[in-house]
Amino acid sequence: MSVFTAAVVQAAPVAFDTARTLEKLRALAADAARRGAKLAVFPEAFVPAYPKGLDFGARVGMRSAKGRDDFRRYFDAAIDVPGPATEAIGKAAAENRLHLVVGVIERGGGTLYCTVLFFAPDGRLLGKHRKLMPTAMERLVWGFGDGSTLPVFDTPLGKLGAVICWENYMPLLRTAMYAKGIEIWCAPTADGRKTWLPSMQMVALEGRCFVLSCNQFTRRRDFPADYDAIQGNDPDTVISEGGSCIVDPLGEVLAGPAWDGETILTAEIDRAQIARGKYDFDVTGHYARPDVFRLYVNERPLPPVVSNSGVPGDPFAEG
Repeated sequence: MSVFTAAVVQAAPVAFDTARTLEKLRALAADAARRGAKLAVFPEAFVPAYPKGLDFGARVGMRSAKGRDDFRRYFDAAIDVPGPATEAIGKAAAENRLHLVVGVIERGGGTLYCTVLFFAPDGRLLGKHRKLMPTAMERLVWGFGDGSTLPVFDTPLGKLGAVICWENYMPLLRTAMYAKGIEIWCAPTADGRKTWLPSMQMVALEGRCFVLSCNQFTRRRDFPADYDAIQGNDPDTVISEGGSCIVDPLGEVLAGPAWDGETILTAEIDRAQIARGKYDFDVTGHYARPDVFRLYVNERPLPPVVSNSGVPGDPFAEG
C-alpha cells in the first residue's frame, strides 16, 4: 500500500487498571479506524501506565515499604506477552483491520520491561521490542532489553519498527534500525518537552523515514487517589504533556505537535516520499563509509542462565 492514513493516539490510560485500559484502547482503535487509519500507534507504557513522578520509595541504600507496595501494584497491572491482554489487543486490531503498535509494561519472571507490541490487521501478535536502555529512575522498575528484540516487520504498509523514547538518542541503535530498511519509525515516548519535535524531525531526516511519535496526555485525575504525585493533587494538574506528532522523510511536520489534551492525530503516508528522500541521503547506503565506520550488532538472546545440555560442542560440557 503506497498511500495510507496513519494515526497516533494521544490519550491517558486508566492508570493501573489493565482491564479498563484495554477497553479504552479498543474504543480508541475503533475511532482511529473510523478516521481512515490503517495503522495506529499508542504511547509508551500505555498499558497499564507510565508512573511519572513516582519514586517507588527509593533512596541510596534504602527502599520503603510503601515503595515496595507501589511496585507490587505496578507489577500486578503489567501484562504477560503473550497472554490475555495481547489477545484483547489483537481482537481490537482485527475488529478494525488495523496494524496496532502499542506501548505496554511486560511482566517477564519477576522483572518488568517497557515493551512495544506489534499487531497485524488479522489480530496476530507479530512481535515485540523491549526497551534496551531505561532512562534514569526508570532503571529502578524496568529491566534492560537485549538485541534479540530489534524487529523491523515487512508489512503491506511498509517496513515497520519502533524505538522507545530516549532510545531515539542512541546513534548506534538508530543506525541498526536504518540498516534494516525501516520506513515507518514508531516512537512511543514519555517525553513531552518542546525539544522532542525537533528530535523527531532529525530522526526522520537522518533515516529518510516517516516518524510517528506518540505520548500520553494525563492529568492527576487519571491516576488513583492514593497515587503519590509529586506534581500535586489538583485533579487538573497535567502529569504527561503530550506533544505527539507525525513527520515525513524530509522533516516536514504532517501532524501535531498536540499539547491540549487527548486527541488522535492522522496524516497521509505516501511511501514515494521515502525514495525522494533517499535520492541524496541514504545513511546506511550510498552515504555510508564502511571502509571507515562499521557497526556490529549482537541480536542473540542473552539469558542469565544457560543449562549444560551435554550437546556436542557445548562449551560447558564435561571432558
